[in-house]
Amino acid sequence: MLHRKLYQFCAEKRPVWVFLRDQQRWIEEALITEIEGDLVTLRYDAEDDDETHSWEESVRLDSIGAVSTRLAYVSRSGMDDIPTSEDCPEAERLSS
Repeated sequence: MLHRKLYQFCAEKRPVWVFLRDQQRWIEEALITEIEGDLVTLRYDAEDDDETHSWEESVRLDSIGAVSTRLAYVSRSGMDDIPTSEDCPEAERLSS
């Protein structure tokens, strides 16, 4: 099942967070660029002090402990602009 999800994320070019069991670390916001046999190639950026580094890393499928992806996000800076039920016209509101 993990193999199918990785193929799906690769096809969708969706950023993923990958936990590597053998190294006990997360790779954040990586793109899966290729899956060949039991090797998964990840491309990601990492910041170190004032520099940003781009990495491409191949990991074995059995070393992947977890894969997460972001479904949605909301900017905290514009919290006043988020529509609420009070903004909905009265004719469209659900009666309780």
